[in-house]
Amino acid sequence: MRILALLNGDGGTLKTTDLDWLSELIEDEFAVHGHGITVEVCAGKDIVAAIEQAAKRDDVDVLLVGGGDGTVSAAASAVFGTDTALAILPAGTMNLFARTLQIPLNLEAAVKALAGGRITKVDVATVNGKPFVHQFAAGLHARMVRFREKITYRSRIGKIWATTRAIALAFRKLPKVEILIKVDGRTERLLCSAIAISNNLYGPDHVPFADNPKGGVLGVYICTERNINKVAKLTLDILTGRWRGNASLVVKTAKHVQLAHRGKPRSNRAVRDGELELLDDLSEVELHPLGLSVLVPAEATYLEHPVTEKGKAASPPAEAEAR
Repeated sequence: MRILALLNGDGGTLKTTDLDWLSELIEDEFAVHGHGITVEVCAGKDIVAAIEQAAKRDDVDVLLVGGGDGTVSAAASAVFGTDTALAILPAGTMNLFARTLQIPLNLEAAVKALAGGRITKVDVATVNGKPFVHQFAAGLHARMVRFREKITYRSRIGKIWATTRAIALAFRKLPKVEILIKVDGRTERLLCSAIAISNNLYGPDHVPFADNPKGGVLGVYICTERNINKVAKLTLDILTGRWRGNASLVVKTAKHVQLAHRGKPRSNRAVRDGELELLDDLSEVELHPLGLSVLVPAEATYLEHPVTEKGKAASPPAEAEAR
């Protein structure tokens, strides 16, 4: 395979990583498996433009990106609908989509696993045509991110501390998001403190990420509770994977969701893969089963039970071996 690796030199753990060592490791490991690879280090302000340019090239089979969830989301958006596969070197704070794909969080282990990996197709979601690989949310989550963006931090630990402070600030006043939600054709009017839609349903007993990237459904999570203590307990349960037993959370699965937002302001009232953006008057969220090609470890368990585009289990087809 022909691989281009773009490393966000300002992203997450890469800030404190010897990038010469990492670049040499990537080149050596992929060469052992017979791949041609080029490694480029980009400044954080240039990474999105570099990703978009790389996705347009016809001499790249796999775009490998090293960075946090924002970098991963930008890369997924760029290669969605193309013949280029995405590979992820997890170097962020949470690395949620990398966890879903069962990519090791240790950089050296991740490089080795991907170098001997396989290309497969996994689900991807869109909101008004814009892809996301983890989550689209409005309400409390967006409020937390807005507060976090105002806090200066320079490291992974600093970001975690900033997030903790932002959560505390957000709980001083719970947001009210008035919406009409249409889930697979059924409409409800709700006043929510938080709503989130995930690319496949979150798994239990861990931080919020999907266990199966080929699950074939959107996860829809709605909190209408106004009691701060109950919402705080729900937030803790979500972060620790105990959300299934919390009565303050309504959980649905769907293939298509419409959110009609009735409130103002709209700027920075939505979060797509961790990044603030406009909450449109109408948000159309849709799952695209097996819509994204990815390079993943050959040992990933979901490779054994692929899912067809209709969401039914299929006999294992020939997954594309990394050549």
